[in-house]
Amino acid sequence: MSAAAIGSAELTALLPIVTLGTTAVVVLLWIAFRRNHAEAVWLTLGGLSATLLALAPAAGTGPRDVTGLLRIDGYALFFIALFCLAAIIVVLLARDYLRERAEQPEEFYLLLLTSLLGASVLAASTHFASFFLGLETLSISLFPLIAYATRDARALEAATKYLVLSGVASGFLLFGMALVYAETGSLAFGGTAPAATAVLQAGAVLILVGVGFKLSFFPFHLWTADVYQGAPAPVTALLATVSKGAVFAVLLRYGVDAPLARLPMSETVLGTLAGASMLIGNLAALAQHNLKRLLAYSSIAHMGYLLLAVIAMQRIGPALAAETLGFYLAAYTLTTLAAFGVMTAMSPADREAEEIGDYAGLFWTRPAIALLLTLSLLSLAGIPLTAGFIGKFYLFIAASHAALWPLLGLFVVGSGLGLYYYLRVIFRMAASVGEGTAPGPSGALQVSLGTEAALAFLGLSIAVLGLLPASLIDFLAAEALR
Repeated sequence: MSAAAIGSAELTALLPIVTLGTTAVVVLLWIAFRRNHAEAVWLTLGGLSATLLALAPAAGTGPRDVTGLLRIDGYALFFIALFCLAAIIVVLLARDYLRERAEQPEEFYLLLLTSLLGASVLAASTHFASFFLGLETLSISLFPLIAYATRDARALEAATKYLVLSGVASGFLLFGMALVYAETGSLAFGGTAPAATAVLQAGAVLILVGVGFKLSFFPFHLWTADVYQGAPAPVTALLATVSKGAVFAVLLRYGVDAPLARLPMSETVLGTLAGASMLIGNLAALAQHNLKRLLAYSSIAHMGYLLLAVIAMQRIGPALAAETLGFYLAAYTLTTLAAFGVMTAMSPADREAEEIGDYAGLFWTRPAIALLLTLSLLSLAGIPLTAGFIGKFYLFIAASHAALWPLLGLFVVGSGLGLYYYLRVIFRMAASVGEGTAPGPSGALQVSLGTEAALAFLGLSIAVLGLLPASLIDFLAAEALR
């Protein structure tokens, strides 16, 4: 479809993405003429809310291909909604965080909006051009966000590492796309030829290497802990949720549309990456005493868990795989945001509360905050009555139906290892204060009502999805990829 063929239905389908782009432009112009932190926050929240409202008319157009680059369907709109919700939480967390640290915090919200725009394009991509443009829009926005705390040398180091390795990953990705195009003459996901030629296999491997860097699969994971630790806590929350969720969303769509993803070697290569990520991520997390690094290595394991849904798709069909991926990403996003939200609320102006020792005795000094962190860690561990348990149960069912028994065994072992290091943090919070232990940073931020509301919403959502998951499951079943 050419640009001239875009009608009212196509414009309505694109309304959420257009709204996000318009909000970014409005915020850019506003801070150019009037620099005010509170106004930038409210403009950003207003634009994100308008984007959520725009999802309803977009959904009414039905699944619709727009310009041959994007497919606006229930699957894409679900992820756009999830990313907007995560961005609203990050804005509320960042408001208090930046008020104490950044001299000019307004551009933070502009960069957040452009990163969200890239993530939304990724979720709807059906073409390598939109895939690459969305990914680069997301990545280029993350570089300055990671380095936003310019007075912190670790933030600058983290941004440099992410910039260099992200550039390398993009090079692999482009080279892989070029090989696929040279062999097939098409950049559309569904336009690749099913013949397993050497050039196509090389292209598939290079694309997987590029995606592996973005998702921090083993052995492309070495940047993860350093970048998580160096970035500001609200940015780490964005990086761990929206960034990785967007790439997984397009990865599954690519697996559905592209015959290239069904090459004989695909299951073996993806299975090796998934198994190694589950094992190495959990083993590395066992030795961590820094909560940011612990969550970083934990995220590597969770990316390995999620890869099970992509591998199982060829055996069980895209519908169940999309349901599994959607629910797990929703649960993982909420629980990770909660963990980093607590870290943000506990951090004084001169440093971040990232050491596990900072949380010693927290149950006795700030029980509400301790309860939320406990709930998020239990959800990440997959304990019953939490959202994470339902997500892991979904993955277990999908892998069982696909008969991925070796990977399922690693999944169970990895979950057992994860239980140990998550409980270690919880036990530390329950320890009695005394004998040289401190109850946390003495100068922790006085959080605003907005931050308290965001944290309360996250805790409630984790519990509700764990106790009453049927509504989300029914929605995902109705809107899953076919």
